[in-house]
Formats: sequence, C-alpha cells, structure tokens
Amino acid sequence: MSDKKVGLEDLKAAVASSTVASNHNASVEATVKPIVYEKKVDAQGRAYATGKRKNAVARVWIKPGHGKLLVNGREGAKYFARPVLQMLIGQPFHSVNRHAQYDVWCTVEGGGLSGQAGAVRHGISKALVNFEPELRSLLKTGGFLTRDSRVVERKKYGQAKARRRFQFSKR
Repeated sequence: MSDKKVGLEDLKAAVASSTVASNHNASVEATVKPIVYEKKVDAQGRAYATGKRKNAVARVWIKPGHGKLLVNGREGAKYFARPVLQMLIGQPFHSVNRHAQYDVWCTVEGGGLSGQAGAVRHGISKALVNFEPELRSLLKTGGFLTRDSRVVERKKYGQAKARRRFQFSKR
C-alpha cells in the first residue's frame, strides 16, 4: 500500500478532470450520425427481398395494393391451406398495422410447406423494410428480420439417425 495521503482537494480535482473527459466523449458521440435507411423500389414500384428458412428460399416482391397474395402463380390461401401457415405469413403486416395494403407476389422453392411459409414471412418482412424503412424498428423488435438458422442435424455414421442409436444388446 502507498503511504500517500489523499485529501479532499485531490478528490475534487480528480472528479473535475473526469467530468471534462466525459463531456469530450459526449461531444464525440454527438458527431456520430445515425444510420439512415433508404427506400429501395424498382421501376415498377415494387420492393424485393429474399427470405430463407431451413432449406426453403423465397423471392418476394411487394407493391401497394389490396392484400392479394400469389405464391408460385397460385393463390396464397390455396398454396398454404393450413390456417396456421396463413397466420404465420400475415404476422409482419399485422405487427406494423398494414392489413391488406400491399400485394405480395413470391416464388418459393425447397423444403416443406412450413419452411416455405417461414421463408415467405422472412422475405415479406425484409421487403416491407425496403419499401418503408421507418418500419425497421418495429419488425426488428418483433424478430421478423432475423433469419431462423435452425436446420436439420445431419445423420452420423454408426447411428440410425442424427441422435438415435441402434439397439444395444448386452448378450
């Protein structure tokens, strides 16, 4: 330990110098400009995005309209017949209060119906951000812009499936 005595005046000087340094850091932070996202629309007035889930990939275009959904040239309600999948696809619109304000046209390939619905949902969310950048914070907090990276675990050699082992016989 040091034998140096610290007095009240020394503490006041240390606090004053630290507040000057923190004010300097605050002014440096104030000069940093926030990120501004731009509207990305093609010549036809459509926003494009790619969504992915498991092995499914969806290419999604949205434009202002009346809520029509076309998936691979078929009506969305017929392509995704289960109500759960239809609800999943509509979640981004409901979270930002844009019910039936956009027409969606998409092509999906790979995976099963559940993975394809997740890919369309991811693509719709990204396309909405491209069309209206101010919706980014709402969709980000809802978790719609994050790609779900979970995929099927691979089968290992010497096992029946990814984790299932062959039956063990002691004798």
